[in-house]
Formats: sequence, C-alpha cells, structure tokens
Amino acid sequence: MADPRPWTEPMPEQQFGIMRDILSAPSPIGLESAMTIGVLKPYFESFMPSSWALQRFVGNAGAVWDSHPGDDDRFSVMLVGHADKIRLQVRKIGADGKIWVNSDSFLPTTLIGHEVTLFSEDPDEPGTYRRLEGGTIEALGAIHFSDPAQRTGEKGIRPNSLYLDLQIHGKNKADQIKRLGVKPGDPLLLNRPIKRGFSPDTFFGAYLDNGLGCFVTAEVAKLVAAAGGTDNVRCLFAIASHEEIGRFGSRVLAGEMKPDVLIGVDVNHDYVAAPGIGDRNMQPLEMGKGFTLSCGAIVSEALNARIKRAAHAAGIPMQIDVSGRDTGTDGMAAVLASVDSAATSIGFPTRNMHTISESGHTGDVLAAIHVLKDTILALDKEKDPRSAFRAEHPRLDEVTELVHQGFDKIETD
Repeated sequence: MADPRPWTEPMPEQQFGIMRDILSAPSPIGLESAMTIGVLKPYFESFMPSSWALQRFVGNAGAVWDSHPGDDDRFSVMLVGHADKIRLQVRKIGADGKIWVNSDSFLPTTLIGHEVTLFSEDPDEPGTYRRLEGGTIEALGAIHFSDPAQRTGEKGIRPNSLYLDLQIHGKNKADQIKRLGVKPGDPLLLNRPIKRGFSPDTFFGAYLDNGLGCFVTAEVAKLVAAAGGTDNVRCLFAIASHEEIGRFGSRVLAGEMKPDVLIGVDVNHDYVAAPGIGDRNMQPLEMGKGFTLSCGAIVSEALNARIKRAAHAAGIPMQIDVSGRDTGTDGMAAVLASVDSAATSIGFPTRNMHTISESGHTGDVLAAIHVLKDTILALDKEKDPRSAFRAEHPRLDEVTELVHQGFDKIETD
C-alpha cells in the first residue's frame, strides 16, 4: 500500500529524476521554452486527460495546462511556477580573448571558477541557437594578481570584473571568439545539475529557483489527474516567464486567464541557517520543517485558511512566512494585472539562493505538492466557492476575547 504521508519518506528516484530534468532545462530569462515545451509539455502529456489543453502565448514562452479549456464561467484556480533562470550576459569581447559578462542577480564573488554554458544565436540563421561549453567565469586570474584588500577579504569582486575564460591562446584572440558568432547579449547559465545531498532527503545544485516551483506545479497536476480530475474547479497549471526581472510573465498569464484563485509557487529562504542575519530577527523558516505559506501583502486570508485546513487534516508540516507590502513572488501576478483573485504564495526553504549550490529538502517540496492537491480537491467539493470567497473576508470587529491563561498552564522549555 502507498505511504499515506509521502512527505515523510525519501523522494522516489524516478520522481527525483523528473525534478532534475526540469531544473536542468536551459531556460534563461526570455528563452524559457526549453523548460515549458521541451521538458514539461511531454511530461504533462504523459498523464493528463485528453480533455485538458495547453494554452500558449504570443509574447512569451509561458504555458498554461487547462483542465477545462474555454469554460470561462467555471471557478478557476491557477498555480504558477516560473521557468526563467537568472543568467549572465555577454557584454564585450576583449582583444585578449576575454569575454566580459555581467553578473545579473548573482553576487559576483559566488561565480568565480564555475563552469558555465553559453548560448549564442547563429549569425547566419537568426532565430537558431548554438551551445558552447568548456568555459569558466573568472575575475582575478590568480591570487597572485589580486590586491592586498582582496586577499584579506576587505574588498570583493566588482560586477564589471567578470569574464568568461575559454582558454583562448595564439594569435588574434578576439577574432577567434568573433568567428564563433559570440556577441553581446548572449546568455550564459551555470552548469551544475542537482544531485542528492549528504544529509538525508537533501539535494543541491543550480536553479532550484525556480525549477522547483515548476516541478511542484506539474506534480500537483499529476495528482489531480490521478484523482479523477475536478468537476467544479477549472485548474490552470501555469509556468511563467520573466519572473526574475520583475514578474512580467505571470501577470500576463493572470491577465489573460483571469483566475478566481492564484497561488504562486516559488522557493523561499532557510533563515535559520542563513549566516550573519541573526540581528534581523527573521521568521524562523527552516529546511525540513515543511512548506511555507505567505501572510501579509495582498494575501487572501480566506484562501490561506483553506490551505491551513488541508494541511492540518492531512498532517502536512507548514511554516508561516511573513510578507510586508509584496510577497516577492508570482503570487502578486493577479493584483499586478488588475485581476480580482484570491491570492497567496507557497514555497519551500532553501539555502544559498542564486548560487551554483542552492540546496533544499525533498520533504518540503513533497509537502507543498500534497497540500496544494488537497486544497484543490477540497475546493472542488464546495458548493459555491466564488460566493464564499466574496463573503469570507475576516471581520475583526467580530472576534473573541483573548485572555491570559494563567501561569500554571504555561509550558516551559
């Protein structure tokens, strides 16, 4: 019999392989279809009912798998992961054969020495691309060439000091590069597929942000399909573009599809393990303690209540993430698109975000998958969820009084 609490068990190897394939898809910002169409489309086709449909878009490579295509009057729930990866970009080709790059959303220091893959448009066939491997990102060349402040750590690496080293030698170094068709604007991605970590149920590698959100969205779709689908809820399993430069893709999907409920699915931080931030008194999110649920910002308390009830009923571990004016995720997509949706954001604590060694816990990922599946199936059983959401905004003028419970009842550490 299948384990009724899969988030407490190691992730099966086949499922881990699917997660690895999704995370390793070469999908830099603006060029996301390697993930949406190259990896996720055949995966969805392996389990989705024939009545489902793939919705694609003109201006971006985002995709939405729709359980009830064309049924705009049906109550709808959209889950959103984002396929775009932060990338480096070629800025200039130097006379000495160095390919100068920008650091985008990476800390420059975290990039030194790492292998990358460069993707370059074919100058003879615009619209087609080639892959170049074997290069590393450098800035100093060697410790012997650094200034004393860099050796002591008092001075870091400047973003404009980074270059791709292809080991070019001989005459006309810059010309050797240019003959390859490499040019400013070409994107580069870190080259490290995920693998299992040392500690139980952990894994590490590049681009957990946000291949994990895409993986969770696909796995929820698979479980909903396996449960027989939904009768009353239109499920919109969305994979967005352009999140890393302003969440521009998801707001287009929300604007086009106008979901009643929108849930962003994205990585979060393990604040407990984060070095040097103890004085910030951050919420104690931690790897291995379950999925995270946003509160604050534009989050719908009625939607959060449903997710909390689903988690409690199944014993799924949950952590509350505190947001201020913005969740920082695609959970903002509907309000940014001026669409009336009940929204929230779900995640999983990770370490070393925006590095080549991001790490996470498979139990947290599985917890997110199952609580989202349970929430959708519970919504499908509600008689009139659209009216319920309109009526269920909390009334703080109708609350119960909270009083001190007495010192004899206080639990001590």
